[in-house]
Amino acid sequence: MTMARLEFASDYMEGCIPEILTRLTETNLEKSSGYGSDEHTARAAELIREACDAPDAEVHLLAGGTQTNRTVIGAMLKPWEGVIAAQTGHISVHEAGAIESLGHKVFELPQRDGKLRARDVEAAFHKYIVDGNRDHMPAPALVYISHPTETGTLYTRAELEAVTGVAHRYGARVFLDGARLAYGLGATKTDLTLADIARTCDAFYIGGTKCGALFGEAVVFPTPNICPRFFTWMKQQGALLAKGRITGLQFETLMEENRYVEYGAKAVRLAEKLREGLKEKGYQLLFNSTTNQTFVKLSDDKYQTLSEKVGLSFWEKPDDNHTIVRLATSWATTEEDVDALLALL
Repeated sequence: MTMARLEFASDYMEGCIPEILTRLTETNLEKSSGYGSDEHTARAAELIREACDAPDAEVHLLAGGTQTNRTVIGAMLKPWEGVIAAQTGHISVHEAGAIESLGHKVFELPQRDGKLRARDVEAAFHKYIVDGNRDHMPAPALVYISHPTETGTLYTRAELEAVTGVAHRYGARVFLDGARLAYGLGATKTDLTLADIARTCDAFYIGGTKCGALFGEAVVFPTPNICPRFFTWMKQQGALLAKGRITGLQFETLMEENRYVEYGAKAVRLAEKLREGLKEKGYQLLFNSTTNQTFVKLSDDKYQTLSEKVGLSFWEKPDDNHTIVRLATSWATTEEDVDALLALL
Protein backbone atom coordinates (compact mmCIF):
# COMPACT_ATOMS: atom_id res chain seq x y z
CA MET A 1 0.00 0.00 0.00
CA THR A 2 1.40 3.40 -1.03
CA MET A 3 1.76 5.91 1.79
CA ALA A 4 -0.15 9.15 1.28
CA ARG A 5 2.09 12.09 0.43
CA LEU A 6 2.96 14.22 3.44
CA GLU A 7 2.54 17.97 3.13
CA PHE A 8 4.77 20.38 5.02
CA ALA A 9 5.25 22.95 2.25
CA SER A 10 3.12 25.61 3.89
CA ASP A 11 0.40 26.34 6.44
CA TYR A 12 -2.37 26.94 3.91
CA MET A 13 -2.41 23.56 2.15
CA GLU A 14 -5.74 22.55 3.71
CA GLY A 15 -9.16 24.19 3.63
CA CYS A 16 -10.26 25.51 7.01
CA ILE A 17 -10.81 24.45 10.59
CA PRO A 18 -13.89 22.21 10.95
CA GLU A 19 -15.78 24.77 13.03
CA ILE A 20 -15.70 27.25 10.15
CA LEU A 21 -16.87 24.66 7.64
CA THR A 22 -19.76 23.75 9.94
CA ARG A 23 -20.78 27.39 10.41
CA LEU A 24 -20.61 28.10 6.68
CA THR A 25 -22.90 25.15 6.00
CA GLU A 26 -25.32 26.07 8.79
CA THR A 27 -25.64 29.67 7.59
CA ASN A 28 -25.50 29.01 3.86
CA LEU A 29 -29.09 30.10 3.19
CA GLU A 30 -28.98 33.17 5.40
CA LYS A 31 -29.82 36.40 3.61
CA SER A 32 -27.17 38.95 4.57
CA SER A 33 -26.42 42.48 3.42
CA GLY A 34 -23.15 42.94 1.58
CA TYR A 35 -19.78 44.64 1.89
CA GLY A 36 -19.26 43.80 5.55
CA SER A 37 -22.48 45.33 6.85
CA ASP A 38 -23.80 41.97 8.12
CA GLU A 39 -24.15 40.75 11.69
CA HIS A 40 -21.34 38.18 11.45
CA THR A 41 -18.82 40.82 10.44
CA ALA A 42 -20.04 43.10 13.22
CA ARG A 43 -19.68 40.28 15.74
CA ALA A 44 -16.20 39.40 14.44
CA ALA A 45 -15.11 43.03 14.78
CA GLU A 46 -16.39 43.17 18.34
CA LEU A 47 -14.57 39.96 19.29
CA ILE A 48 -11.37 41.35 17.77
CA ARG A 49 -11.73 44.60 19.73
CA GLU A 50 -12.18 42.61 22.93
CA ALA A 51 -9.14 40.42 22.23
CA CYS A 52 -7.06 43.52 21.45
CA ASP A 53 -8.34 45.45 24.46
CA ALA A 54 -9.03 48.24 21.98
CA PRO A 55 -12.72 49.15 22.29
CA ASP A 56 -12.60 51.91 19.67
CA ALA A 57 -10.54 50.04 17.07
CA GLU A 58 -11.52 50.11 13.43
CA VAL A 59 -11.65 46.63 11.85
CA HIS A 60 -11.76 45.80 8.13
CA LEU A 61 -11.75 42.35 6.51
CA LEU A 62 -9.83 41.65 3.32
CA ALA A 63 -9.09 38.48 1.36
CA GLY A 64 -5.34 37.85 1.22
CA GLY A 65 -1.96 38.90 2.55
CA THR A 66 -0.37 40.72 -0.39
CA GLN A 67 -3.65 42.49 -1.11
CA THR A 68 -3.81 43.55 2.54
CA ASN A 69 -0.22 44.81 2.68
CA ARG A 70 -0.65 46.77 -0.53
CA THR A 71 -3.99 48.25 0.51
CA VAL A 72 -2.94 49.26 4.03
CA ILE A 73 0.48 50.62 3.08
CA GLY A 74 -1.03 52.54 0.18
CA ALA A 75 -3.55 54.14 2.53
CA MET A 76 -0.96 55.06 5.15
CA LEU A 77 1.50 56.79 2.82
CA LYS A 78 1.41 60.00 0.83
CA PRO A 79 2.54 59.71 -2.81
CA TRP A 80 6.11 60.86 -2.06
CA GLU A 81 6.59 58.62 0.97
CA GLY A 82 8.11 55.17 1.38
CA VAL A 83 8.20 52.30 3.86
CA ILE A 84 11.08 50.82 5.83
CA ALA A 85 11.30 47.00 5.91
CA ALA A 86 13.83 44.29 6.66
CA GLN A 87 15.71 43.09 3.60
CA THR A 88 14.06 39.70 4.17
CA GLY A 89 10.61 41.23 4.70
CA HIS A 90 7.70 39.85 2.73
CA ILE A 91 7.04 43.15 0.96
CA SER A 92 10.73 43.32 0.05
CA VAL A 93 11.14 39.94 -1.62
CA HIS A 94 7.95 37.90 -2.00
CA GLU A 95 5.22 40.27 -3.20
CA ALA A 96 6.32 40.88 -6.79
CA GLY A 97 6.89 44.59 -6.22
CA ALA A 98 3.31 45.15 -5.04
CA ILE A 99 4.24 48.16 -2.91
CA GLU A 100 6.47 49.67 -5.59
CA SER A 101 3.60 49.29 -8.07
CA LEU A 102 1.80 51.99 -6.07
CA GLY A 103 4.79 54.30 -6.46
CA HIS A 104 6.14 53.82 -2.92
CA LYS A 105 9.79 53.01 -2.32
CA VAL A 106 10.66 50.16 0.02
CA PHE A 107 13.73 51.08 2.08
CA GLU A 108 15.42 47.76 2.89
CA LEU A 109 17.41 47.56 6.13
CA PRO A 110 19.65 44.81 7.52
CA GLN A 111 17.91 42.14 9.57
CA ARG A 112 18.91 40.04 12.53
CA ASP A 113 16.97 36.78 12.85
CA GLY A 114 14.49 38.29 10.40
CA LYS A 115 13.85 41.31 12.62
CA LEU A 116 14.48 45.03 12.33
CA ARG A 117 16.61 46.56 15.07
CA ALA A 118 15.66 49.91 16.56
CA ARG A 119 19.16 51.30 16.03
CA ASP A 120 19.04 50.53 12.30
CA VAL A 121 15.61 52.14 11.98
CA GLU A 122 16.89 55.21 13.82
CA ALA A 123 19.92 55.41 11.53
CA ALA A 124 17.68 55.29 8.44
CA PHE A 125 15.52 58.17 9.66
CA HIS A 126 18.56 60.19 10.73
CA LYS A 127 20.27 59.66 7.37
CA TYR A 128 17.24 61.06 5.58
CA ILE A 129 16.85 64.06 7.87
CA VAL A 130 20.47 65.22 7.59
CA ASP A 131 20.59 64.79 3.81
CA GLY A 132 20.66 68.21 2.18
CA ASN A 133 18.93 66.79 -0.89
CA ARG A 134 16.05 65.18 1.00
CA ASP A 135 13.44 67.32 -0.78
CA HIS A 136 14.36 65.43 -3.94
CA MET A 137 14.00 62.03 -2.26
CA PRO A 138 11.17 59.76 -1.10
CA ALA A 139 10.65 60.14 2.64
CA PRO A 140 10.54 57.18 5.04
CA ALA A 141 7.19 57.53 6.79
CA LEU A 142 6.18 53.99 7.74
CA VAL A 143 7.93 51.01 9.31
CA TYR A 144 6.77 47.54 8.22
CA ILE A 145 7.46 44.51 10.39
CA SER A 146 5.99 41.03 10.52
CA HIS A 147 5.28 38.87 13.55
CA PRO A 148 6.22 36.09 13.15
CA THR A 149 8.96 37.12 10.73
CA GLU A 150 9.76 35.42 7.43
CA THR A 151 12.08 33.08 9.31
CA GLY A 152 9.65 32.16 12.07
CA THR A 153 11.21 34.37 14.74
CA LEU A 154 9.32 36.63 17.12
CA TYR A 155 9.72 40.15 18.39
CA THR A 156 9.81 40.54 22.15
CA ARG A 157 7.67 43.21 23.75
CA ALA A 158 10.80 45.29 24.39
CA GLU A 159 11.98 44.96 20.79
CA LEU A 160 8.62 46.01 19.39
CA GLU A 161 8.38 48.96 21.76
CA ALA A 162 11.90 50.05 20.79
CA VAL A 163 11.16 49.98 17.05
CA THR A 164 7.81 51.73 17.37
CA GLY A 165 9.30 54.25 19.78
CA VAL A 166 11.90 55.27 17.21
CA ALA A 167 9.32 55.50 14.42
CA HIS A 168 6.98 57.65 16.47
CA ARG A 169 9.80 59.98 17.52
CA TYR A 170 10.42 60.70 13.86
CA GLY A 171 6.73 61.19 13.10
CA ALA A 172 6.39 57.86 11.29
CA ARG A 173 3.92 55.06 11.85
CA VAL A 174 4.24 51.29 12.26
CA PHE A 175 2.37 48.54 10.43
CA LEU A 176 2.64 44.93 11.62
CA ASP A 177 2.00 42.11 9.15
CA GLY A 178 0.28 39.33 11.10
CA ALA A 179 -0.22 36.80 8.32
CA ARG A 180 0.92 34.07 10.74
CA LEU A 181 -0.02 35.86 13.95
CA ALA A 182 -1.78 32.81 15.42
CA TYR A 183 1.57 31.03 15.63
CA GLY A 184 3.17 34.02 17.32
CA LEU A 185 0.41 34.30 19.89
CA GLY A 186 0.42 30.52 20.38
CA ALA A 187 4.18 30.24 20.88
CA THR A 188 5.47 29.14 24.26
CA LYS A 189 8.45 31.52 24.16
CA THR A 190 6.82 34.92 23.78
CA ASP A 191 5.85 37.83 25.99
CA LEU A 192 4.01 39.76 23.27
CA THR A 193 0.22 39.73 23.39
CA LEU A 194 -2.44 40.93 20.98
CA ALA A 195 -3.18 43.78 23.37
CA ASP A 196 0.51 44.77 23.32
CA ILE A 197 0.44 44.90 19.52
CA ALA A 198 -2.72 47.02 19.52
CA ARG A 199 -1.25 49.36 22.12
CA THR A 200 2.03 49.76 20.27
CA CYS A 201 1.35 49.64 16.51
CA ASP A 202 -0.61 52.08 14.37
CA ALA A 203 -2.00 49.30 12.19
CA PHE A 204 -1.75 45.53 12.01
CA TYR A 205 -3.65 42.57 10.71
CA ILE A 206 -4.74 39.26 12.14
CA GLY A 207 -4.02 36.64 9.51
CA GLY A 208 -6.66 34.10 8.59
CA THR A 209 -5.50 32.49 5.34
CA LYS A 210 -2.43 30.89 6.95
CA CYS A 211 -4.10 30.36 10.32
CA GLY A 212 -7.14 28.17 9.75
CA ALA A 213 -9.51 30.20 7.58
CA LEU A 214 -10.35 29.43 3.97
CA PHE A 215 -9.09 32.94 3.30
CA GLY A 216 -9.20 36.34 4.92
CA GLU A 217 -7.19 38.89 6.88
CA ALA A 218 -8.53 41.24 9.58
CA VAL A 219 -6.99 44.72 9.47
CA VAL A 220 -7.04 46.59 12.78
CA PHE A 221 -6.51 50.32 13.27
CA PRO A 222 -6.43 50.71 17.08
CA THR A 223 -7.08 54.44 16.66
CA PRO A 224 -10.07 54.98 14.35
CA ASN A 225 -9.82 57.22 11.28
CA ILE A 226 -6.05 56.95 11.10
CA CYS A 227 -6.71 56.28 7.40
CA PRO A 228 -9.78 58.35 6.49
CA ARG A 229 -12.25 56.65 4.16
CA PHE A 230 -10.34 53.38 4.25
CA PHE A 231 -13.52 51.54 3.22
CA THR A 232 -13.66 53.58 0.01
CA TRP A 233 -9.94 53.03 -0.58
CA MET A 234 -10.52 49.28 -0.25
CA LYS A 235 -13.24 49.50 -2.88
CA GLN A 236 -10.99 51.39 -5.28
CA GLN A 237 -8.22 48.82 -4.81
CA GLY A 238 -10.51 45.89 -5.56
CA ALA A 239 -10.18 44.69 -1.97
CA LEU A 240 -13.82 44.96 -0.89
CA LEU A 241 -15.81 41.72 -1.00
CA ALA A 242 -19.51 41.90 -1.83
CA LYS A 243 -20.09 38.68 0.14
CA GLY A 244 -18.36 40.12 3.17
CA ARG A 245 -20.28 37.87 5.53
CA ILE A 246 -18.10 34.94 4.46
CA THR A 247 -14.97 36.53 5.90
CA GLY A 248 -16.98 37.91 8.80
CA LEU A 249 -18.30 34.47 9.71
CA GLN A 250 -14.82 32.97 9.50
CA PHE A 251 -13.29 35.52 11.87
CA GLU A 252 -16.27 35.32 14.18
CA THR A 253 -15.62 31.58 14.46
CA LEU A 254 -11.84 31.92 14.78
CA MET A 255 -12.04 34.50 17.55
CA GLU A 256 -14.71 32.67 19.56
CA GLU A 257 -13.48 30.49 22.45
CA ASN A 258 -9.86 31.52 21.79
CA ARG A 259 -9.75 29.17 18.77
CA TYR A 260 -7.34 31.40 16.88
CA VAL A 261 -4.64 31.13 19.53
CA GLU A 262 -5.34 27.50 20.42
CA TYR A 263 -5.05 26.24 16.85
CA GLY A 264 -1.85 28.25 16.49
CA ALA A 265 -0.47 26.75 19.70
CA LYS A 266 -1.19 23.23 18.45
CA ALA A 267 0.80 23.85 15.26
CA VAL A 268 3.70 25.33 17.25
CA ARG A 269 3.76 22.34 19.61
CA LEU A 270 4.08 19.96 16.66
CA ALA A 271 6.77 22.14 15.09
CA GLU A 272 8.73 21.97 18.35
CA LYS A 273 8.44 18.18 18.28
CA LEU A 274 9.72 18.20 14.71
CA ARG A 275 12.68 20.42 15.60
CA GLU A 276 13.65 18.22 18.52
CA GLY A 277 13.50 15.15 16.30
CA LEU A 278 15.65 16.81 13.65
CA LYS A 279 18.25 17.81 16.24
CA GLU A 280 18.37 14.26 17.59
CA LYS A 281 19.05 13.00 14.08
CA GLY A 282 21.91 15.46 13.64
CA TYR A 283 20.34 17.85 11.16
CA GLN A 284 21.38 21.49 11.10
CA LEU A 285 18.54 23.93 11.78
CA LEU A 286 18.69 27.46 10.44
CA PHE A 287 17.35 30.56 12.16
CA ASN A 288 15.94 30.65 15.66
CA SER A 289 12.33 29.88 14.80
CA THR A 290 10.03 29.34 17.77
CA THR A 291 6.83 29.15 15.74
CA ASN A 292 5.35 26.80 13.14
CA GLN A 293 8.09 27.18 10.54
CA THR A 294 11.23 25.05 10.66
CA PHE A 295 14.24 25.58 8.39
CA VAL A 296 16.63 22.69 7.89
CA LYS A 297 19.73 22.12 5.78
CA LEU A 298 19.62 18.97 3.64
CA SER A 299 22.11 17.41 1.28
CA ASP A 300 20.89 17.74 -2.29
CA ASP A 301 20.52 13.94 -2.51
CA LYS A 302 18.33 13.87 0.60
CA TYR A 303 16.36 16.85 -0.70
CA GLN A 304 15.61 15.07 -3.98
CA THR A 305 14.55 11.78 -2.40
CA LEU A 306 12.50 13.46 0.33
CA SER A 307 10.74 15.69 -2.21
CA GLU A 308 9.29 12.60 -3.85
CA LYS A 309 7.34 11.76 -0.70
CA VAL A 310 6.95 15.06 1.15
CA GLY A 311 5.77 18.51 0.16
CA LEU A 312 8.64 20.86 1.02
CA SER A 313 9.23 24.55 0.46
CA PHE A 314 12.55 25.48 -1.14
CA TRP A 315 14.23 28.31 0.75
CA GLU A 316 17.74 28.80 -0.61
CA LYS A 317 20.92 27.14 -1.87
CA PRO A 318 23.76 27.84 0.61
CA ASP A 319 26.31 25.96 -1.53
CA ASP A 320 26.58 23.55 -4.46
CA ASN A 321 25.73 20.45 -2.42
CA HIS A 322 23.02 21.51 0.01
CA THR A 323 19.52 22.99 0.03
CA ILE A 324 17.72 24.76 2.84
CA VAL A 325 14.04 23.87 3.01
CA ARG A 326 11.14 25.12 5.07
CA LEU A 327 8.82 22.71 6.86
CA ALA A 328 5.58 24.25 8.07
CA THR A 329 3.00 22.80 10.43
CA SER A 330 -0.60 24.01 10.48
CA TRP A 331 -3.87 23.62 12.35
CA ALA A 332 -4.38 20.35 10.45
CA THR A 333 -0.98 18.74 11.12
CA THR A 334 -1.13 15.62 13.29
CA GLU A 335 1.31 13.81 15.57
CA GLU A 336 1.28 10.98 13.03
CA ASP A 337 2.32 13.38 10.25
CA VAL A 338 5.35 14.53 12.25
CA ASP A 339 6.30 10.97 13.19
CA ALA A 340 6.07 9.88 9.55
CA LEU A 341 8.23 12.79 8.40
CA LEU A 342 10.89 12.08 11.02
CA ALA A 343 10.92 8.42 9.98
CA LEU A 344 11.70 9.46 6.39
CA LEU A 345 14.52 11.66 7.62
